[in-house]
Amino acid sequence: MQAIRAYTQIYGDVNGQEILNKIERCGRVCYKSEGKIEEGSAEKFVAGIIKRGHEAVLEHASVTVKFVVDRGVSHEIVRHRIASYCQESTRYCNYSKDDFGSEITCIIPHYLDYKSEGWETWKAAMKSCEDAYFKLLDIGHTAQEARAVLPNSLKTEVVMTANLREWRTFFKLRCANAAHPQMREVTRPLLEDFKNLIPVVFDDITY
Repeated sequence: MQAIRAYTQIYGDVNGQEILNKIERCGRVCYKSEGKIEEGSAEKFVAGIIKRGHEAVLEHASVTVKFVVDRGVSHEIVRHRIASYCQESTRYCNYSKDDFGSEITCIIPHYLDYKSEGWETWKAAMKSCEDAYFKLLDIGHTAQEARAVLPNSLKTEVVMTANLREWRTFFKLRCANAAHPQMREVTRPLLEDFKNLIPVVFDDITY
């Protein structure tokens, strides 16, 4: 069994200035004010539409992110409906194969101190799940049948593409103190990445 930390990866080279320029070009069609586009006008325009609640304009730009998290966290991610997803499938992935190192990989709960009683209890439970999974495969069950004993901590990869308006909703919900601690572990650093890459659009979201 392998244990790793959760993390995220933004796909592609995200050019925040180009995104702001595109949003401005789209949004100014509403007011037929394209003639006001000039150097530095995009930031002010986008800040204005967010302040006025005209966030539908933000739907003209999207960003793709890969989340490497446990299955429990992934179930919360895919509840965001205005998005597209691809997720590692336990129906078709057979973790006994060499492609997976012939082992399951689990996400370490960040709130468990290494080698503490909680850590050792969690580690033993994960190893027991792995043993049961491989036993079911050995006696002839398929991967999609054997997955019944896989743990919530099993590592999964979810690729999420959403427009900027939905990302704003996502961060407001998933960075809040009420969010699951393992969700906050990945969403709060990701929000800071979005703030750095696409200024103005996410600057007002705090936690």
